[in-house]
Amino acid sequence: MNGRMRGIMNLPNKLTIFRVILIPFFVVFLLVPNVTGYNNYIAAAIFILASLTDFLDGKIARKYNLVTNFGKFMDPLADKLLVCSALICLIQTGKLAAWIVIVIISREFIISGFRLIASDNGVVIAASYWGKFKTTFQILMVIVLILDISHPFFEVLGMILTYTALILTIVSLVDYLIKNKGVLSEKNGK
Repeated sequence: MNGRMRGIMNLPNKLTIFRVILIPFFVVFLLVPNVTGYNNYIAAAIFILASLTDFLDGKIARKYNLVTNFGKFMDPLADKLLVCSALICLIQTGKLAAWIVIVIISREFIISGFRLIASDNGVVIAASYWGKFKTTFQILMVIVLILDISHPFFEVLGMILTYTALILTIVSLVDYLIKNKGVLSEKNGK
């Protein structure tokens, strides 16, 4: 393996690839008929593990100066694949309304488009606190909905987390658009 490939395949990037590899296993345990009686717990455990790799890869990359172009591209893509897979599966299982998933995924497409335009203009757009709150509540929502614990407390918690994640998704989008409206201005565009 040459030096360049070793640099690309550092620990944070391996964690990102591991997260992508976990996604099909997560989907299978969530959607395949529950033969074991524990499929939802296994799916939740895989989702939690994948989410933790997201936290760890970024922390390690920044702390040890292991940020690579591969990581900059693949990490957000892996995050979107994981969360979008979970949301789409939750529609299939009847635990989440399609319109909520459409709003959440639409936000991701809009932000990705903005980042692409900004990148073409040499502008780097950092993640906001609203976006981080949004991600945290989406992850908590997915975990609670996957576990599907039949108890009034968890049913209410799932509803609260769902609507909080939805509101934070919209708020983070509006905040992002307001803070970065100059990205679409004529002087930056073609």
